[in-house]
Amino acid sequence: MKLAETVTFGGGALERAAEIRGAPELLAEAIARGEGEAILLWRGKPLLEGAARDRLARLPLNHPVVAAHGKEALLLGRTPEGRLVFVSDISDWVPTEVDEAALGAFFDPSEQRHPLLEEDQVFLELRGVMTRLGAQDAELAATARAVLGWHRAHRFCAACGQESEMIMAGWQRACPGCNTQHFPRTDPVVIMLITRGNSVLMGRSPGWPEGMYSLLAGFVEPGETIEAAVRREVFEESGVRVGEVGYLASQPWPFPGSLMLGCAGEAETSQIVLDPNELEDAAWFTREEIVQAFAGEHPWLQPARKGAIAHFLLWHWLADRLK
Repeated sequence: MKLAETVTFGGGALERAAEIRGAPELLAEAIARGEGEAILLWRGKPLLEGAARDRLARLPLNHPVVAAHGKEALLLGRTPEGRLVFVSDISDWVPTEVDEAALGAFFDPSEQRHPLLEEDQVFLELRGVMTRLGAQDAELAATARAVLGWHRAHRFCAACGQESEMIMAGWQRACPGCNTQHFPRTDPVVIMLITRGNSVLMGRSPGWPEGMYSLLAGFVEPGETIEAAVRREVFEESGVRVGEVGYLASQPWPFPGSLMLGCAGEAETSQIVLDPNELEDAAWFTREEIVQAFAGEHPWLQPARKGAIAHFLLWHWLADRLK
């Protein structure tokens, strides 16, 4: 797929700078030369700035907020302009008022402002702003959220249970007890544009907003190819048999740490036998119905979330640009 890397969180041209992760003296020299800057995350929400909230705020590494709340900064990489970008997690900061219900909702609309930051700098849910960000900022935000989430979930050694230590500028954890080395992981997930003639198969999970449907998706299991995972997941969730499968595009999805593998598949059957443990509903929708939904003119069907690979694949399917 020629336009594959135009998907949200893709194509940001971030250099991962792996060659200096284990060289603290080189990092210190670069920081001393003023080549480093920090982005901030609070409970997974990036700090944005500007009237449109459409860019990451980038702060000096010695900013008072970083000094007061930040843990050891993690190196995200080097921009094409040569700037080293770090992320500092300030989740230890406690705002005066926190709406925990909003933070745990399907989508969190709340904003948090730190008193030592500028008036236009706020923490916002990444899902709500991901389509506003430029490619570089989107890649940085996704990388930061995923890696910090991995560190929170993997503080203790899986081999012996002792608390491990962050090393390699944040890209590795080492156990001081048994010397086991741990590396950030991402979970492969297949998401499928399954078509039969002029129609596409979509489903909805329990708890989704009313009228919201998306492409079927599921985790790849050990010992399984991408193609086999597509066929298995579609059959398990909907009872539909899939024949030919092809790869289209991928998307990092840091909620909390997946790599979405966008595929196209041709259905061999059309009858739906729903697994209620997996989906609340599944149905075939015609191309014309998807056009209506994208235009906001369908009587009840809502379009897939903008910025998600499901929306991306459906859009290019409608435009006949999958090849």
